Amino acid sequence: MGRVTIDREFADATRFRVCFVCTGNICRSPMAATVFEQLAKRRGVAERLLVASAGISEYHVGETADPRTLAALSDAGYDAVAHRAKQFKAKWLDSFDLVIAFDRGQERALRSLARTDEQHSKIRLLLSFDPDATGPDVPDPYYSEDAFFGTVLRQIETAVGRLFRQIQPAMRP
Repeated sequence: MGRVTIDREFADATRFRVCFVCTGNICRSPMAATVFEQLAKRRGVAERLLVASAGISEYHVGETADPRTLAALSDAGYDAVAHRAKQFKAKWLDSFDLVIAFDRGQERALRSLARTDEQHSKIRLLLSFDPDATGPDVPDPYYSEDAFFGTVLRQIETAVGRLFRQIQPAMRP
């Protein structure tokens, strides 16, 4: 499985294709992609998935994940050192089965790129998969203290776990 470069088209429709999209692709989206991939590996369905992450903005294209993101992931047993930030492109709405945003601003930006009802239907907020969430948005930890990255990671782990349970039936052979 592994995260493939988004620049290549996700042409393999036999796999379920997910892209996590945050603002700059250095905090929340690499966290979620990493957690999702590890969950798929543990459940034995990694070969049935293509997982990617991107940002709405171009601010950090080519950069690694924020050092605080990498530290929070590492502290929780994950590894995202190979991550490089990418900007989401409108044409990718045709390539993914599901495009996950972390807050309503990103959701609006993604919906503004969508041209068809099918593309619109692929865009979802991550916390929409978590009925216990206290609001619709995963907070951006970028301007927060280091410890808040761990808090955000735990929120993402919960919501990604619930997302995974909902789509797992689509990954059966």
